[in-house]
Amino acid sequence: MSEIKLTQYSHGAGCGCKIAPAVLDKILHSELPKANFAALLVGNESKDDAAVYELPDGNCIISTTDFFMPIVDDAFTFGKIASVNAISDVYAMGGKPMMALAILGWPVEKLSTELAQQVLDGAREVCKAAGIPLAGGHSIDSPEPIFGLAVTGTVEKKNLKRNNTAKAGDILYLTKPLGVGIITTAQKRGLAEADDVAEAVRVMSELNAIGEEFGKLSYVHAMTDVTGFGLLGHLIEVCEGSKVSAELDYQQIPLVKNLQSYLSKFIYPDNTMRNWQSYEKKVIGIGSESLLTLCDPQTSGGLLVCIDKHHQEEFESKFMSGILKPIGKLVSSKPDSVVEIS
Repeated sequence: MSEIKLTQYSHGAGCGCKIAPAVLDKILHSELPKANFAALLVGNESKDDAAVYELPDGNCIISTTDFFMPIVDDAFTFGKIASVNAISDVYAMGGKPMMALAILGWPVEKLSTELAQQVLDGAREVCKAAGIPLAGGHSIDSPEPIFGLAVTGTVEKKNLKRNNTAKAGDILYLTKPLGVGIITTAQKRGLAEADDVAEAVRVMSELNAIGEEFGKLSYVHAMTDVTGFGLLGHLIEVCEGSKVSAELDYQQIPLVKNLQSYLSKFIYPDNTMRNWQSYEKKVIGIGSESLLTLCDPQTSGGLLVCIDKHHQEEFESKFMSGILKPIGKLVSSKPDSVVEIS
């Protein structure tokens, strides 16, 4: 029996399946009167990572869902990555995951049930690592394979992190390298080296559990995770929500190993250009390489963290261990751009 390659059964891959930001804005727009819920601290108005509902005791419930088509060919690994990606939304709010429900769409006439079971086993392994149960879920017969989780988490209100509370002067950090969209696109085209795919899988399989620790720090002013809109898109959401601009030092932005060999061949996901078209008028200083990396749709990407500049040394000594450096800073809102790249 020939090896099944899951990526050949879907038109998209991972968070590259996301609808482009400009298109999503149109979909979410509504003329209907908005219902007000005093306990709903975070809804979809701020384009944040998850919804947050305040309980009477001062704690909060975090609720999120995320799912996509295969980003890798192996079923077990697909389940792992999709699960890490979904749980990340809770960590990005400074929270602690509590339980998860599976979301499975499977083309039962094309792909075996054994493969679907392997996807779920990948999810079970990740949920175990996160210390939560995979408590149930829902499945449908669909034209393409789809998997993800609906995740519930908790956070003390004082530890809640949002993507629209950053301040001018904040230092920016990114906890994972960029470029997995480029590597996985190369894999789908049969052009990726095995070691490079293995490194991309390692990055995508790493839980963003450190976000729970970041949530306890008052000098972390804002936080989000970097996924389908690329670093540039999610940074713009932070800036516009917080009414600031950003200056990025491109040379300090971490990239996955050996990325240059793929960039030189102009290998990139389709959504890279759709991302760029959504916010090209908000950016100055973009280059031919930085466009492909900063707009690269990330699947299970890292946390973008906004730190009070007066606590830079403490933050780096406690968490970064000299590995990661600041990738830029936030400044007062500029009339000519949201993000400037040097």
